Amino acid sequence: MKRPHAPLPPAPGDLIALESDDGELAVLSFTLPGDGAINLSSAESDVARHILAGRSNSEIAALRRCSTRTVANQVASLFRKLGVRSRLELVALVPLFGARSGLDDA
Repeated sequence: MKRPHAPLPPAPGDLIALESDDGELAVLSFTLPGDGAINLSSAESDVARHILAGRSNSEIAALRRCSTRTVANQVASLFRKLGVRSRLELVALVPLFGARSGLDDA
């Protein structure tokens, strides 16, 4: 017996997507929330670049010479500012953030 899917959050009004024959969706474009630049601290930008390089919190902490808890806090702040919930979302959305975030240089 299949479990019912959890309800999805409302889609942006300007979402443009295509649906394939098998029901898969491909999002083509949508407007990101907010109207200005995303202001990341230098630590958050550095952590983001490490995440985009595929590093774990432990690896990032060792490279930045800080605790894993500090990195976890910076990751949480980064996710909150960018409106993402996972590393995968961050990686997927970097091209959409573009120059607004400075992450496309990573």
